Amino acid sequence: MRKLYSFLIGIALSISTFALNVDRVEPTFWWVGMKNPTVQLMVHGQEIAGSEISLNYPGVKIKTISRQENPNYVFIDLVISSEAQAGTFPIQFRKSKKEVVSYTYELKNREPNSANRKGFDASDVIYLITPDRFVNGNPANDAVTGMKELPNRTDKNGRHGGDIQGIKNSLDYLSGLGFTSVWLNPVLENNMTQVSYHGYSTTDFYKVDPRYGTNEEYRELGKAIHQKGMKLMMDMIFNHIGSEHWWMSDMPSAGWLNFYPEFKITSHRRTVNQDPYASEADKKVMADGWFVPSMPDMNQRNPFLMNYLIQNSIWWTEYLGLDGIRMDTYPYPDKFGMAEWTRRMLEEYPDFYMVGEEWAMNPATVAYWQKGKINQDGYVSELPGLMDFPLNNAVVKSLKDPETWGGGLVTLYEALSNDFLYANPNDLVIFPDNHDMSRFYTQLGENTDLLKIGIAYYATTRGIPQIFYGTEILMSNPGTDEHGIIRSDFPGGWNGDQVNAFTGTGLTEKQKQVQDYFRKVLNWRKTSPVVHNGKLKHFAPVDGIYVYFRYNVSGKVMVVLNKNSVAKNLETNRFSEVMANCTSGIEIISGKSLTDLKMLNVPAMSAMIIELK
Repeated sequence: MRKLYSFLIGIALSISTFALNVDRVEPTFWWVGMKNPTVQLMVHGQEIAGSEISLNYPGVKIKTISRQENPNYVFIDLVISSEAQAGTFPIQFRKSKKEVVSYTYELKNREPNSANRKGFDASDVIYLITPDRFVNGNPANDAVTGMKELPNRTDKNGRHGGDIQGIKNSLDYLSGLGFTSVWLNPVLENNMTQVSYHGYSTTDFYKVDPRYGTNEEYRELGKAIHQKGMKLMMDMIFNHIGSEHWWMSDMPSAGWLNFYPEFKITSHRRTVNQDPYASEADKKVMADGWFVPSMPDMNQRNPFLMNYLIQNSIWWTEYLGLDGIRMDTYPYPDKFGMAEWTRRMLEEYPDFYMVGEEWAMNPATVAYWQKGKINQDGYVSELPGLMDFPLNNAVVKSLKDPETWGGGLVTLYEALSNDFLYANPNDLVIFPDNHDMSRFYTQLGENTDLLKIGIAYYATTRGIPQIFYGTEILMSNPGTDEHGIIRSDFPGGWNGDQVNAFTGTGLTEKQKQVQDYFRKVLNWRKTSPVVHNGKLKHFAPVDGIYVYFRYNVSGKVMVVLNKNSVAKNLETNRFSEVMANCTSGIEIISGKSLTDLKMLNVPAMSAMIIELK
């Protein structure tokens, strides 16, 4: 296949009559003062590889020029010294004495203290948004010339019109509920013929989809989020692209994609990454296989491609002022390439936060990827966080299952006993649901009391909580697990909506109660450092009641989860190793003062969060 590819390229060269041109340079600009002084430019243009390339700018030198099998690509490594100043300069491409193309490249100054930005940590609560389904802040961009899929709000899998402006308009609502950060499902260009709303089929890595807005609007959103004292997390995908990505019509080299042009579906056997007995054949089909025909699988073993992806994540971090990155399908790309990504990101931003999606129920499988984990095969990752799917599974099971000696809340209690596997369990993202699974309310059989217990737990246990948009108003997907229904429109996000979650108009009493519950618990959490960084001690559930504590030298919080359908009196002498010196407390949810801690009356099907004094 490679020989055939080279042969065809040779024919194209011999018969070409196109003039020299440059139509893309990526990264589109860069910065002075980066820790790594080298940036690799991917240049695309007709027969650009056949040109002589030069530049003349103080502090900037061409280190390497790498030509590919495709003569329409060339990679230029620039070294930007510490003496280089922000500014523009021409890069000249000369094919003959008469034929010269000049491309103006720009170096920018970094924002002050950019390298030392503080990423996500356990003081945060993340609000996850599917942008197309949240708020339509600018109806004028619903249909954009040149974009293949038009809006159709009646189609559950169509584009509905939510956008960046809508999210920006909603920041007061999010901050008021107690959220400290926002994670957006991908907003980069997805110029696919159909089902493009979810954002996971990228067609341009350096361009926001114009149906969401512009690059500058994304940047302004980041500024507005920071002005609110909140943080921004960007969703990225290194595993695959959309089948209508511009590369597909003119690929840099034959090995740019895996199993191309005759694709093979991945086996999804992700444990091959950790399995000491796994075959090379199984490893290859898992990592190199495609998700679906519309998502070509990228070959991260190609050094030019992997460097392109790493630089892209650095570019967006610097441009947007990102505080974190959520990496989609983390175990599917080449794992050594992903290790290099984590290293390069933390080289530039030592306190940055990245979280990977490893959808596994075995905590040993998840723990393998975390920074600081000593693995039996010697694999070293610098990824700070993982999505805690094992805990997610345990929470739902513990709330739904009947209380027995080995079931119910005991499932949740025992789930945390696996935390010894993690290098840092406090850096895991914990969540009741997300954009790929049935909503929490639906999973719990639309039981509001169980949902409140679950939210109290997520707000007070170890880790970084993440809530999917609409959970606070009991959004559900009864009778179906179709993603287009799970990701339904947020009520009040469109002009003419009869129900408006922002104002409360049309919400049921249950929805208002749960929304108020979120507001109370999360705003308290925001001001409770002991929950952010305190130690955790829990006691085995007895009689349908689970008790645990968060504590440090400055404070103690007691949490009581009661799954019983009746109120219970709880004697507290069993917890004396934590409560010995405590004489009173304030129950956060009810606001009641407690003057006698020896016996607590715990309401039926509820959680108590008590600040001990």
